[in-house]
Amino acid sequence: LCPCLIYGAYIFLPFDAPLLPTVSARLVYTLRCAAFATFPIILGMIVSGISRLCSSALEPFGELHREVEIHRTYVSQSIHLFILYFFNMAVLATYLPQELLKLIPLLTGLFAISRLIFWMSYAIGRSFRAFGFSMTFLPLLAMLLWNLYGMFVLEPKNLLS
Repeated sequence: LCPCLIYGAYIFLPFDAPLLPTVSARLVYTLRCAAFATFPIILGMIVSGISRLCSSALEPFGELHREVEIHRTYVSQSIHLFILYFFNMAVLATYLPQELLKLIPLLTGLFAISRLIFWMSYAIGRSFRAFGFSMTFLPLLAMLLWNLYGMFVLEPKNLLS
C-alpha cells in the first residue's frame, strides 16, 4: 500500500521540490520537512499529559491506567522511529537526483499519517496496530536499504567524505 500511495502522490500532486544544488541546501530542506513529521508526536505528548492529569491515579509514579499507557507508549515509540526516519531522510536527500526530491515531503507526510493511524489503531486494540506500524516501518526499511545501496554500490569512493 505504501508504494502505491507514494507513487500516486508523486504523480498526481501538483508541486515540485525547489532547486537544491548543494548538499547543505538539501539537508536544510529535509530538516524543514521533518519539522512537519513531529506534529503527531507533539499531539501525542499533549494528549498523554492531559490523560495523565485526568486519570484517577493518586500516586504520580504508581501503576498507569490503560488509557495513559497507550499514549505514553505511542509517544515513546514515535520518538524512536522519528530519529531513525530523520537520519535516513537526511542521507536519502544527499543521494536523490533533483527530479526525485519531491519524495522528501511525500515520505514525511506518509510518516505523519501512518503514525496517526498507528495511534488510532493502538487505541482500538493491540491486534490492530500492525497496519499502522507497517506503514511506518516498511518505508523506513526501504529508505535504509536504498541508503546502503547508495553508499556501498553507487558511490563507494565517497563513503567517508
